[in-house]
Amino acid sequence: MEQYMLAFWAIMLVAFIVIEAVTAQLVTIWFAVGALASLIAQMLGAEVWLQWVVFVAVSAIVLAVTRPLVKKFAKPKVQPTNADRCIGQSAVVTEKIDNIAGKGAVKVGGVLWTARSETGDVIEENQEVTVTKIDGVKLIVR
Repeated sequence: MEQYMLAFWAIMLVAFIVIEAVTAQLVTIWFAVGALASLIAQMLGAEVWLQWVVFVAVSAIVLAVTRPLVKKFAKPKVQPTNADRCIGQSAVVTEKIDNIAGKGAVKVGGVLWTARSETGDVIEENQEVTVTKIDGVKLIVR
């Protein structure tokens, strides 16, 4: 049984590393470290149950210690644009806004935007509206 566990932990270590290498995010690196620790424990003569305890404990500790760092560095960076400054501003409807027809445009600060009604109401041309949010490349107005 002991020689099988050496092969088992070696295979698990390689498998976790391969999975980590082919994925875009960190998903199994913690388990690879746990498998390495269990492999070392097995080579030092630890019982099978203790190898499993080492695997779970080391994996959990490494996860707890490194997860905040991974989240910090993997956090997607939001590229700020000046578009969000439109929110709360008044706009003039330049093309009738009809959500069902998928039409509508407003002019804010001299810039023409496609627009949709926040409530779903049809808003006629030349009406003054307020920008409430941005959804993709469309302004949502009321």
